[in-house]
Amino acid sequence: MNIKEIGLGAFALFAVGTTALAGALDVVDNLAPFYTDASMKTMKPMPEFKAAFMAMPQNKREMMMKECNDAAMSKPYAEFCANVNALGGMK
Repeated sequence: MNIKEIGLGAFALFAVGTTALAGALDVVDNLAPFYTDASMKTMKPMPEFKAAFMAMPQNKREMMMKECNDAAMSKPYAEFCANVNALGGMK
């Protein structure tokens, strides 16, 4: 194997690995339905938040609940996670 092939292979693994490491809370498209503005500074009221949460696929809801229960992961999303945890028991 030459250096070019090794480097290309390492880059490919890095590119695939970084997308796999992104959690549900790190993906802007997952969080956008819960905010009223594009800058994602103002969260929707709880009835609208609940409707957006329940409209998501079950696996995404479970990922969000799991990440919100992780203290390190939820810290930057404290207000969001408070709402998710309030809705966590709903199916």
